[in-house]
Amino acid sequence: MSSPNQPEGKILILATESCAYPGANSVGQAHSSYPANTYILRVRAPVLFPEHFYLDCFKKGISGIIIMSCGEECPYDGAYHALAKRIDRVYQMMKAEEIDLRRLRLTAICTVCNRAFLKEVNDMNVLVQELGLMEIK
Repeated sequence: MSSPNQPEGKILILATESCAYPGANSVGQAHSSYPANTYILRVRAPVLFPEHFYLDCFKKGISGIIIMSCGEECPYDGAYHALAKRIDRVYQMMKAEEIDLRRLRLTAICTVCNRAFLKEVNDMNVLVQELGLMEIK
């Protein structure tokens, strides 16, 4: 964990409005907590974000990104498979920029997956603390 003098890395969560965002909301309703360095962005479908979006986030100081999707249950036909292909291209771009691939994670979170949501966030927080802040190039 970070010391009081060391700033925490920011974690961005892209949460789908039909699955993952209600899951995040259920965490709040259960009065569970997660790290304060976590920022949740409610999105219709993460597949709408172009590859450079993720690299731009890292360059602007985001230390970890979790894409919480509906997985195979996505209401948009073919969107999850298109997203998985897009993230594969993002991983290639991250390699070229020498960004640790573990900083970007794609996962499926359902509307009532409190434990899964908390595990993903806490795991990413531990990883971000181990890797340190993103160095802006």
